[in-house]
Amino acid sequence: QVQLVESGGGLVQAGGSLRLSCTARGSIFSVNGMAWYRQAPGKQRELVAAIFSDGSTRYVDSVKGRFTISGDNALRSVYLRMNSLGSEDTAVYYCAGTVRHSDHGPPSDYWGQGTQVTVSS
Repeated sequence: QVQLVESGGGLVQAGGSLRLSCTARGSIFSVNGMAWYRQAPGKQRELVAAIFSDGSTRYVDSVKGRFTISGDNALRSVYLRMNSLGSEDTAVYYCAGTVRHSDHGPPSDYWGQGTQVTVSS
């Protein structure tokens, strides 16, 4: 019912910047929260940043001060601005969201397809 469409990944040199975008499409009543996760080769997937419907945000310690998550008021589109990238940031980045399809229905989780970010040294 819902698709999360990601874009903005690519190859960047160390010290450079990228901005990832995620847009929710489909039957959506409201969005409770959106997040970016990443998974590096041989490592467990980790939460990078999250934004909630009240406007609050959270970040993993390793990206604080370098990455910024933002979105529109309804969280239908979410962005991750990544600055001062290093090789440790190389990973597949995934958009995730918690969505309600009706006022009284339960929330459901959705994942994007992932977008590759590669930081060269």
